[in-house]
Amino acid sequence: MIGSYVAVGDSFTEGVGDPGPDGAFVGWADRFAVLLADRLPEGDFDYTNLAVRGRLLDQIVEDQLPKAVELAPDLVSFCAGGNDIIRPGTDPDEVAERFERAIIRLTSAIGTVMVTTGFDTRGVPVLKHLRGKIATYNGHVRAIADRYGCPVLDLWSLKTVQDRRAWDDDRLHLSPEGHTRVALRAGQVLGLEIPADPDQPWPPLPPRGTLEVRRDDVHWAREYLVPWIGRRLRGESSGDHVTAKGAMSPDDIKMRIRSVA
Repeated sequence: MIGSYVAVGDSFTEGVGDPGPDGAFVGWADRFAVLLADRLPEGDFDYTNLAVRGRLLDQIVEDQLPKAVELAPDLVSFCAGGNDIIRPGTDPDEVAERFERAIIRLTSAIGTVMVTTGFDTRGVPVLKHLRGKIATYNGHVRAIADRYGCPVLDLWSLKTVQDRRAWDDDRLHLSPEGHTRVALRAGQVLGLEIPADPDQPWPPLPPRGTLEVRRDDVHWAREYLVPWIGRRLRGESSGDHVTAKGAMSPDDIKMRIRSVA
């Protein structure tokens, strides 16, 4: 029985793409926390989300791991390294070595540490050429999880998030439905009874013409790709002025989800 949970990571775990009513994001980790809390009497569950968008692996280790260890929860989800992997010139083998050191630190202090793999980026315009690099890193993450007894939230195998409706308009972060499916898959990984199947097929979409696809691509490049490249060139991060959500009540999360549903 899991009575406390701490989420550690970057924009994916912060919940970017799944906006709440107050401008803050909800995301898969918050939704997963609700699944965990619903198994316990009201008030018997503690949840803290330490994730901040844009964070690199070493920043996560420096800023978030000490807090997670100090809180000593029953469960930590650790998703890190993705922002390192998509940066030019990084070596997935070297990133994995640093990832493993973080896992050693966490598993020595926390009962259960759940790790996540990266998504299959075959359909993501900016990232599809990094598919092999991401797959290499994923292989390391799975091997590390085997060595230290960590459950794996395998996002590469979650085929339903290949649908464009699972992604936000920026094509880099999940939509609310995408985050929901990941939360359900996390529940499956830990053997919970979940309210829906994350692999449930999407309803069919009408076919799109070439002109419509091209128009969407031009809009996406102007609104999202150019600013993203600009931040990289300036050495800026989307999380430079962002603080973690911190401790959250599952009831508050439910209220925020309902208000935007």
